[in-house]
Amino acid sequence: MSTITITAADVNKLRTITGAGMMDCKKALVEAEGDFDLAIENLRKKGQKVAANRSDRESTEGAAIAVVNADKTAGVVITLNCETDFVGMNENFVKMATEMANLALNFNTKEEFLAADFNGITVAEKLIEQTGVIGEKLEIRTFEKLEGAFIGSYIHSGNKIATLVALSAKVDGAEEAARNIAMQAAAMAPIALNEAGVDADTIAKEIEIAKDILRQEGKPEAMLENIAKGKLARFFKDNTLVNQDYIKDNKMSVAEYAKSVDANLIVTGFKRAALG
Repeated sequence: MSTITITAADVNKLRTITGAGMMDCKKALVEAEGDFDLAIENLRKKGQKVAANRSDRESTEGAAIAVVNADKTAGVVITLNCETDFVGMNENFVKMATEMANLALNFNTKEEFLAADFNGITVAEKLIEQTGVIGEKLEIRTFEKLEGAFIGSYIHSGNKIATLVALSAKVDGAEEAARNIAMQAAAMAPIALNEAGVDADTIAKEIEIAKDILRQEGKPEAMLENIAKGKLARFFKDNTLVNQDYIKDNKMSVAEYAKSVDANLIVTGFKRAALG
């Protein structure tokens, strides 16, 4: 009976391919009698078992990543979620999330992205494989794409929040402006770009909340509608990106800041992804 010799080079090769730990790779190669394809398959099967066992776990940690294409006309923001901050801050985990985000630039939907090839297997299969390697539930929670004349991005320290901003033109100063406004979106968490982007249900709810408060203050019923609309204007100012006070100079709005860079420059869109 022949004995298969598993070398350190073999183990390292499998580790490079799969990202699994050294001991897991050695065990997989021993069980597969040195057959790399079988060892990879066994590691993936292990990932499927772990993924099934952890399917009901909360994955609120991870990495939020925003990337932009070379000509700054499209960007994507994703979150690669895991269970613990310890894993989410791991250098290799963040590297994988960034590689996935760069791949995601080529697709328009989360479904297309998950089905895409990622080093020989699909993104979805890679998530299952790495669930077995890491021992935590992994998932792509957020996938948002943004296109425009000029796209800028911002990733908050620790990869907890990532944002994209679209501007109407590639003008002098557009890169700095887009980054500053993307930073604004990260810090201030607007719910929409402008008033038109706020859904009718949210508006109706805010008006009713304002009316209830006014009634408790003893305001006459006939006055409630007009006063509530005034409070709604304040809600729009606080919660829509272009109307918010610019965080670096609160004497102007974000829209006014854009025009200070170029008289015709406007913010045309944004995307924001946050862990939790």
